[in-house]
Amino acid sequence: MRRIIWLLAVAALFACCAFGVARANDQQTITIQVDPQDVDPLPADPQGAMNGARDRVAAGDLAGAIRGLELYVAGHPGEIGPERLLGDLYYRHGDLKRAEGTYEHILGYAPKDKETHNRLGSVYATENRVDDAINEFNRSLPGTDSVPDLVQLHLRKGDFKDYEKERETVARDFPNDAEAQLELGQVYEALHQPQLAISYFERAIDDGADAVLAMNGLGLAYLDEHQYSAAIDQFDGCLRHDYYNYACEDNLGATYLESQEYTLATGVLKKAHDLAPERGEALVNLGYLSDVNGDWKRAVTYYVQAMTVYPYSPDAYIDLGYTYNAHGLYQLAQAALIKGLAVAPLNGKLHFLLGDAYEHQGQDALARLQFKAAAGAEDMDPDVVRLAKQRVAALQRPPGSQEP
Repeated sequence: MRRIIWLLAVAALFACCAFGVARANDQQTITIQVDPQDVDPLPADPQGAMNGARDRVAAGDLAGAIRGLELYVAGHPGEIGPERLLGDLYYRHGDLKRAEGTYEHILGYAPKDKETHNRLGSVYATENRVDDAINEFNRSLPGTDSVPDLVQLHLRKGDFKDYEKERETVARDFPNDAEAQLELGQVYEALHQPQLAISYFERAIDDGADAVLAMNGLGLAYLDEHQYSAAIDQFDGCLRHDYYNYACEDNLGATYLESQEYTLATGVLKKAHDLAPERGEALVNLGYLSDVNGDWKRAVTYYVQAMTVYPYSPDAYIDLGYTYNAHGLYQLAQAALIKGLAVAPLNGKLHFLLGDAYEHQGQDALARLQFKAAAGAEDMDPDVVRLAKQRVAALQRPPGSQEP
């Protein structure tokens, strides 16, 4: 799960989780052109190879990180960690077929590796192969954070009510099944229903569910309720179980951001970015932190960097569009938001901010279309829906009339 903080042009502060997903049928074969003389001298050091690749990503050399991992993976077949990270970097570089082929190759020798099924689901979802993505995400459960992606895919497919009813039935019929309680809590959290989510996350923890996933989910639900101390307690507990957990570290930083504890947020978010520089969420949050500290141009740099390392998530496009709108750069905002909608065409925040950019440019008809799309978006964020409906109504009133 990922967490970003953003501002709407007419509202206060919002928090947003987002994660993209996708999949494909035909198994790809990876062909890496490597001279054997380059491969032989490399010692077996999977963690070192991954750390080296991440250092290059952090330095802005994504292509170099890929080349280095290609050499290592070719010389050390069967090491899941480096090969999976190579697939991740292909994905972030926009090479979906190579990412797909890499993950399929791993599953050829490790068919039960849940994290790889999760990653393959992301590729298929990005390709809009909805059924294939759903199959892969289901194979990744329990033990991964695939449920929010499943929610979005079933919404896209149009059978979400059936999926929701099935998860509720399983949780009701097996009240002591910790994983069933955890999964339903994740469903409610993805639906922006934190009070229901909290009750199921608490049941999951009581029944011995995966502590990291359950605490992270419970922390996010408390954050949605603006119960910041309770959220911090959960993320801290998660990090006591797994000191290097990127999601909990980033979400802890987001909690400090939303509670305006900016000094605390700075150190936490920098640590999160250091843990996984190939991921974009911490970069988006660091951009927001720069924004609230008055350095919006540096914020733009962070948002663009986030797009570079993870181009398929709407988060950076949302914050970049907001920042451009806030500084009157409406055409730049429009370009960023349209690009974001190419990645996430049903995202309500993107539609709302694009409508705001159009309205400021006097294009009321286009603005109204975007606000209507925001009001009916699949992510169903209640704050966005409410504000979008207000903006539609305002644009439909005759000039000079008063709001009833």
